[in-house]
Amino acid sequence: MTLSTNPRPAPPPKPKAHAKKRRARRQYATLAYRTSPEVEILLVSSRETARWVIPKGWPMRGRKPHAAAALEAFEEAGVTGSISKLLIGSYNYDKRLSDGDVITCTVEVYPMMVGVELADWPEREQRTRQWFSLTAAADAVEEDTLKTLIGKFKPAL
Repeated sequence: MTLSTNPRPAPPPKPKAHAKKRRARRQYATLAYRTSPEVEILLVSSRETARWVIPKGWPMRGRKPHAAAALEAFEEAGVTGSISKLLIGSYNYDKRLSDGDVITCTVEVYPMMVGVELADWPEREQRTRQWFSLTAAADAVEEDTLKTLIGKFKPAL
């Protein structure tokens, strides 16, 4: 029987799930507004933490970014209207995933003048929606870059 004097090195340990490096992800959002007579912004509560946010979601195969943003406004806030194809800005936030990882999301924001506010919508049981003045909406959201974006918003009338 021959014994090796040079044993094989142990394989490197596998990285733990929480140590996975995730790349930044893109989302699309709607800055839903109305003028009555002052500009007001519609915010919705987030499902997990009940923070005030704007309707947003992941890219959708076959939908342009502004169309995906409009669909999110319908699903999360129950509003439809005239959405711009041109984004008014973007902001970043950290999203905690179900596996505990945190990824940075870059959110592109498209303005939408609300035409219809529905009494029933897909996420009505999961979210609250509320209209805010520009200043109050900027104060209500947590992300500094979103605060700035809302504070400087001037709808094209």
